[in-house]
Parts: sequence; C-alpha cells; structure tokens
Amino acid sequence: MFMLPQKDSGTPTTSPGSLSTQGLHSNHGDGLEREGSGKPDQKPLKLYGVGDPTAMFSSDSPYLSSRGSIIKWFWDSAEEGYRTYHMDEYEDENPSGIINLGTSENKLCFDLLSRRLSQSDMLRVEPSLLQYPDWRGHLFLREEVARFLSFYCRSPAPLKPENVVVLNGCASLFSALATVLCEVGEAFLIPAPYYGAITQHVYLYGNVRLVCVYLDSEVTGLETRPFQLTVEKLEMALEGANSEGVKVKGLILINPQNPLGDVYSPGELQEYLKFAKRHELHVMVDEVYMLSVFEESVGYHSVLSLERLPDPQRTHVMWATSKDFGMSGLRFGTLYTENQDVATAVSSLCRYHGLSGLVQYQMAQLLRDRDWINQVYLPENHARLKAAHTYVSEELRALGIPFVSRGAGFFIWVDLRKYLPAATFEEEKLLWRRFLDNKVLLSFGQAFECKEPGWFRLVFSDKTHRLRLGMQRVRRVLEGKSQVAEDAPSC
Repeated sequence: MFMLPQKDSGTPTTSPGSLSTQGLHSNHGDGLEREGSGKPDQKPLKLYGVGDPTAMFSSDSPYLSSRGSIIKWFWDSAEEGYRTYHMDEYEDENPSGIINLGTSENKLCFDLLSRRLSQSDMLRVEPSLLQYPDWRGHLFLREEVARFLSFYCRSPAPLKPENVVVLNGCASLFSALATVLCEVGEAFLIPAPYYGAITQHVYLYGNVRLVCVYLDSEVTGLETRPFQLTVEKLEMALEGANSEGVKVKGLILINPQNPLGDVYSPGELQEYLKFAKRHELHVMVDEVYMLSVFEESVGYHSVLSLERLPDPQRTHVMWATSKDFGMSGLRFGTLYTENQDVATAVSSLCRYHGLSGLVQYQMAQLLRDRDWINQVYLPENHARLKAAHTYVSEELRALGIPFVSRGAGFFIWVDLRKYLPAATFEEEKLLWRRFLDNKVLLSFGQAFECKEPGWFRLVFSDKTHRLRLGMQRVRRVLEGKSQVAEDAPSC
C-alpha cells in the first residue's frame, strides 16, 4: 500500500478533541455509531496537502531510466500487503490462508454473471471484430453506452455516442485525462481520504500531482456529517496550492465516494461544479459505483442527471463495469464528455488502452440486455450487498466500533482509533500488520491519505463463509488474541 508523502500547509480546521456523535445514530450506520466513540488525542488537522509522490524515493536501478525507477518504486511501495496475500490466499484447500477484506471487488454475483456471459448471444466472431477499430470504440458499443448511461444516469436528454470514449478501465481514464488536461507538474484537487491508487494513475504517465482537500471526522451540527466536503474547504485548498506556486487544473470527485461510501446530493454537486467553473477547473467525476447503491433510502444522482451543467466543456464523467457488474478483470471503462477536443485527445491514447473487438461486442450485448439487468442482476446484487453489509455492520456494533457508511459501495470506513496506543501512523501500520499476521487483509487509512490515524477500509462484498471467517479474525485481533485458531473448517 502506497502512502503519498506531501508537504502539509495551512492551519487546523478544528481543535483536537473527542468526536461529537449526538444525533447521528441511524439504522443503517449512516454516520458514526454512538458506541465506542472515544479516541486517542490527535494533532490538529491540516487544511490541504500538495502531493510530492517522489519525496521518499530512494531506490534506483542501473537497468532503468529515472522514470522507470520511479515507476518500479511505486509498485514496490504499493503492493506489500497484496504480495503477501497472493502468496497465501484463503481457499477451500488452504483454509488457514489470508482472507482479503481489503480489495474493493464484488465477489457476490459470479453465478449470475457466468450464466449470462456464457449464453450464445455473447459469442460472435466476424472480421470487423478482429481488425483495428475506431480507437474511441466501435460505434455499436458507443451507441449502447450512450443509451445505457442515459437510462441509468437519468439524463434529462439522450446522451450522444460521439461524446463517448471506451478504454480498458478507469485507471486508464485517469491516466489519459491527466495527460491531456495538464502540463507536467500541474495538479488536480481531490478530497481526502480518497482511493489511493489515483496517485499513480495521474502521476506515472502525466507527471500530474494531487492537492489533497483534507476532510475530518468531526461533526459540528445536526446538518453535518463526518468527512463532509464543502466549497469552503475546496476554496482554502486551492488558495493554499496557489500560494505554493502549484497550478491546479481540475477537481476529482468520486461519487459514491471511495473509501467513505459518501453520496453527494444534487445540491452539493451543483456547488462543487460552480466552484470549478469560477476557477476554470476541469471536473472529473468517477461514478464507478453508481449502480452499487443498495439502500433504497439513499437517493443517488449522477452528474449527468443534472438539468444544467455549469461548465459542460470542463465536466468529464467516468463509469466502468468493474464495480457495478463485478468485472474488475474484464477492464471496460467509459468516458462521457461534451468537449470534443478532450474526447479526441483521449481517443488517441486508446491505441495503448483499447479493448479487443470481441470484448466490445460482449459489453454491448450486456448493456443492451435491460430486462436481465433490471429484473435479475440489479435486484439480486443489491439484496446480496445489503445482507453482507448488515452482517458486518452488526458485528462492528457488537464490538462497539464506530464506522461511517451510507449504503453504497462495497466497504465500510471503520474507526479503530481507540485501538492505537498512540495516535500515529506508525501505530496504525502496526495494527494493520497484526491483522495481516492473523490472516485477514484490510486497508489502512494512510493509504487513502486520511489525516487521522486509525481509520480502516473494510470490504464486505464477499461470500458468507469468507466474510464470517474474516470477521472472526478481525475480532480476534481487536480482543488481543494472537494467531489464527483452527476455526476455518467450522465455517
């Protein structure tokens, strides 16, 4: 897991002290639970941080360019926990292996997907599918994507195929957009905590930096929530970056948010977009979890559902099948932008990030099967996500552990600060390693640029037997027991 080093600037947003949780209890775990809200004392938080991804770079290779050495260093820094996991994965024949509650993948619906993707209408080979396509994606696929997004994003007018570009996943989209929108050394604003791999997505190709807009867990009133993004915080971070001579070219929003599971209201989205327009900033909106909102009471609204975008030429929306359809290995992502200069520039990079014609055909078939999506897949997927979320949230309540969750995505943002002897990232990493030593992989908060040590992301979108065993191991660590008991066969 990679921890982004940066220079911290600014003044504290809040004074240190205990988190107020009054008035935030709900049946869905929306906000922090009342129980166990105590935490170690912590230092005041900073308003923003200008990322310097190579500040701690120390390894060099005689066989690589300086850029190649940095890319290798990113890989080495980011993959420690996952290398350990892949060497000792939990399987039926390896019941004492590591349970992975750290990777945000939906493992609940393979049965549904395998049946649908194995049907005869998915298998087609013709000359055009084996030849070079339009680099933006085959027209038949872009037409289907436009219809799909028009329906599920509830756009006020039909979306246009000419505004669609197809790439092999959102990681490639971030890389392509960073490359075509920014000069070397320029930056994007991003609310933190955020999905940490975005650092690599925008830096390794485009040499673009991130300016973190730090959010904190303190709740200051009935109308506020933990880790809430406001325009005031965006303004302060932008001003701070400018004062350091860093040119900010855009804003990254993830909705639903990773790792918080937060869902922005239409009013909030409009405020963020108007802020960006005032400062002539591009806005990249990652909506990769838009169909993974499983609580009916949560009203999700896509940016594309807004009646009027403040600056449509600088608003770019990403979506992929990796999360909503549990196909992270298939590598299918889409960009929707009304800016044809941006679409053309990104399309040129699809020479390196395109999909095979056979996969494009399969994806078009899947997206056009509205009956299967609406009547089979989405209802069952939401039911399974909700059941898994309910189980994990009840386990956390039983342990007296506060958490943040809004009923969207595959993860719960868990507050384990009271288990740290001292409020430091060193102690956070030690707790993470104790989990790993006890054969359960979680993701620690520093990897998401959280500035409060002790927060962890726990992924619940897994099969019941693995989830139960994983939570048993989590409980064992938090209760101070060591090693994994011989409890796997009973699960």
